[in-house]
Order: sequence, then structure tokens, then C-alpha cells
Amino acid sequence: MLLFGTAGVPISSKARDTASGISRIGELGLGCMEIEFVRGVKMGEGTAREVRKIAEKEKVALSVHAPYFINLNSNEKEKAMASAQRIKDSARIGVLCGAGDIVFHTAYYQKNSKERVYQVVKKQLNEILEWLDAQKIDVCLRPETTGRKTQFGTIEEIINLSRELKNVLPCVDFSHIHARTRTYNSYEEFSEILAKIEKELGREALKNLQVHISGIEYGHAGEKRHLNLRESDFKYKELLKAFRDFGAGGAVICESPNLEEDALLLQEEYKKGGIL
Repeated sequence: MLLFGTAGVPISSKARDTASGISRIGELGLGCMEIEFVRGVKMGEGTAREVRKIAEKEKVALSVHAPYFINLNSNEKEKAMASAQRIKDSARIGVLCGAGDIVFHTAYYQKNSKERVYQVVKKQLNEILEWLDAQKIDVCLRPETTGRKTQFGTIEEIINLSRELKNVLPCVDFSHIHARTRTYNSYEEFSEILAKIEKELGREALKNLQVHISGIEYGHAGEKRHLNLRESDFKYKELLKAFRDFGAGGAVICESPNLEEDALLLQEEYKKGGIL
């Protein structure tokens, strides 16, 4: 089963706090929401527990996006340590909210070889996983596919991390992949990605996807900015058809500027059968 929702509090929410956003998701008939800790994990434990109660009442599945200021490959030790701490803090508060998936951008290449950066990121994530295990924080880390060529996070890199590390699975941002490659925007190419996930990570990974979708503007270097779906070239109907044909499940988070409008569009098109 696929659930559809927004990256953060819906625009039409009466208030901008997380609890109000979850309530609005329920009113709209959507099924999930990603809590955005983009500028820091500022939610307290008491608030997180209240968020969980509301999400359970509304039957809204939650995930968390960790702060954007993360670079596990930073040449400065303090920045790399702070990046790891932001992921830990996101997981600590996220699990109190009832979120099982912690999404984040992992690193920048910074003139290092891709192979070296992969090993650095893998080592850092393994240390974070050991800390989470010691703290009995049961979450899945979801490194995200990224939209710029300077960023670590190709689909191959994220799948490899997920195969080699326990409690790591991809957050597949199909719009980022399209922007980064200027391809991967057809039913056949979307199907290729889903088939790769199933082959490398198993059927359960395909039934438990964490997906980001939006319209997107891009150039030679990759992503420029998010757009509304109908204002972009992103072939979301073909992606929805691929989801249906592969029996995919999980959460589809909309990051378009109009948030819930496109999330509802995706949900409606999916329920119609993703007709091309």
C-alpha cells in the first residue's frame, strides 16, 4: 500500500506547528507527513510525545527529514561530528514522534574520489547505527538520492549502502535522479530503478519505500529548484504506473511548492490507476 503526504506542514493548515499539520493531513484524506527538521532539531521530548498521540489518532504515518546542514565527508572534524549529531538528534526525537524513517542528505564529494567518499560515509553511518543501537532507538536511516552532481547520493551509492549496512534503506527522490541525470523520466527508466531495488535489497524494500516527488527545474549541474508537477517535465503519471505494476508500498512525500495540492493530485492519479 502506498501512502501520500507532504514534506512538512500543509500550506492550508490553520497553524504552522507539526501537530496542526498532522491534523490537516487527516482532514485532507492524505496518509503521511514528513516532519521537517531542516534548520535544526528544536522539538522537545514532550512535544514529540504529543505529536505521536495526534498521529496515531489521525492514522497518519510519520517520517523525519534531518537538518540540511549535514556533510559526513567534511574535511573539518568538528563539522563532520556535528553532522552525525544532527542525524542522532533527528532519530532521538523522531522515534518519540512515532517516526520510523529518518531521511537526510549525506555528504558532498569535495574533490575527493567517489570511492573514498563512499567509505567515509559508510564508516560514519556505521558509527551512528552503533550509537542508535546502544540507545535502543529503533529507526531506519534513509540516505536520500541527491539532485546535484557535487553531492554524494546516486541511486547506486544509496543502494550499496543499504545492502552493506543494517537498518539503512534508500529515500528515493525520483525528481532528484531526473535532475541529476537529465534522464530517468519514463516508465521504463522508473521501472529500472524499482527493479534494481527489488533485486539488490529484496521484495520487502520495494514494499517499504520512502519516496520524494516534485516538479523540478534543472541544468547541467543538476537540480535548481522545485516546481509544481504540472509546471514541470516530470512524468509523474508514468512513475505512478510503475509503482502499481511493481506492487510498491510505503510513503510518497510531495515536495512541490504547492505541497498538498500535488500530494492530492498524486493520490488521485494513483487511485485512478496511473493512466498515461
